[in-house]
Amino acid sequence: MAKDEKKTITINDKEYDMSTFSQEEVAMYNHIQDLRRKLDNALFNVDQLRVGQDAFIRMLVNSLENPEEV
Repeated sequence: MAKDEKKTITINDKEYDMSTFSQEEVAMYNHIQDLRRKLDNALFNVDQLRVGQDAFIRMLVNSLENPEEV
């Protein structure tokens, strides 16, 4: 990013120049970004867990409905 370019963010359809943020506002913004990453990661993990659970349910049902003779 060039020096004359300003980093802006949009909140509620209003643009804000981050260079004018106080240290507290920058910290809040960083928390928001970190929480978004964590939420995205958590949703990804939930998807994996659901697929794994579904696979084990199918495996159990298949085993119960088609028992192998010993």
